[in-house]
Amino acid sequence: MISTFLFNLKQYCVEIIPTLFLGFLLSGIIHEFISQDLINKYLGKKDIFTLLRVSLLGIILPLCCFGSLPVAITFKKRGTPLGSVLAFLVTTPATSISAILITYRFFGLKFTFYLCISIILMGIIIGLIGNLLKTKEILINENEEECPLCEAAGKHLAHFHHQKNFKKRIVSIFTYSFIDLPKEIGLEILIGIILAVIVASFSPIGILIKKYLSGPYGYLFALIFGLLMYICATASVPLVYALILQGLNMGAGLVLLLVGPITSYGTILLIKKEFGFSVLIIYLTLISFLSLFFGYLFTFF
Repeated sequence: MISTFLFNLKQYCVEIIPTLFLGFLLSGIIHEFISQDLINKYLGKKDIFTLLRVSLLGIILPLCCFGSLPVAITFKKRGTPLGSVLAFLVTTPATSISAILITYRFFGLKFTFYLCISIILMGIIIGLIGNLLKTKEILINENEEECPLCEAAGKHLAHFHHQKNFKKRIVSIFTYSFIDLPKEIGLEILIGIILAVIVASFSPIGILIKKYLSGPYGYLFALIFGLLMYICATASVPLVYALILQGLNMGAGLVLLLVGPITSYGTILLIKKEFGFSVLIIYLTLISFLSLFFGYLFTFF
């Protein structure tokens, strides 16, 4: 049992660390080079077109849920509306270019197209509802000449310095990416990975599917399993395909492909910390309802 835990921990680290590294680095680049005016223009509005842009951006970026967390935090610190942040947290881990290609290989064009449309619609719907929720406004001051971190570490995430010197900008990118952000959300990510490994190491899934979950109860299983266990969008495709071969309903498989990558422990802990418990409950409720809806709807097609 311990050896299984250590093996899964190693596998998760191999899978997550590269995208997490990329996510931190992208957030540092966004922090340093993307101006507040650009954020306000394309991501700062509370309309459906902004949410569509965020959702499409999330699908394109090659980030898992853990890799998307630092980028989402950067958007939030830059004053991006809650709806856009939640839409980004839905669409980014739910799929990627590699996941789309693997899905097409295993399930064909129609299933892949339906999955992508479902993800985009989920991001837009959750974003629209998120924009209706009240959150604390982030006050941005772009005119500060110095960053407090240059003198003492502490509240660097609340300030956004843009050094004109290229060398200083590079230093600022790596400082923000690998010092400030790990201090802000590193503990949540670590706890999320450990919890995911525990669930992965002690879940007798195969026997349960064969005996009890080949029918309608498969949807409930897919929802609960997806909520409890983080599954990377790319890695989840062959897993779901194997479960379907064992008897899981195709619609239930789609539910698992939607819920699994989106509702990682890291994302749950981060939303609770940054936006509060009520926002977290609304977020999880919407994901559960929408994923079941799209899963059931798929069976009619």
